[in-house]
Amino acid sequence: MLQRKDRVVIWPSYLDATKSRSEGRIVSKKYSVTQPSLNEIENAARELGLNPVVEPKKAYPKRWWDVSGRVLVDKKTSKSRIIKEIGRIIRKNRG
Repeated sequence: MLQRKDRVVIWPSYLDATKSRSEGRIVSKKYSVTQPSLNEIENAARELGLNPVVEPKKAYPKRWWDVSGRVLVDKKTSKSRIIKEIGRIIRKNRG
């Protein structure tokens, strides 16, 4: 697999409040949301100016049977900071 150092992969599981840490959530409940969609992640990343690219036919490796898709974004800061900011914006947009 070709890895790009200038992009970060964001899987919906990273932000999903219904998932445990062992199931793939990597941010605290404070920054997570219930079942984030690819569209919400894409819109939040666009709002942050991260040039998102959606790949809907990809499966999260821990749950290879569940094709949830992923979003590639520009790496402008650390991956954890990007994910927290995306979660914060999705929460704000949901109201």
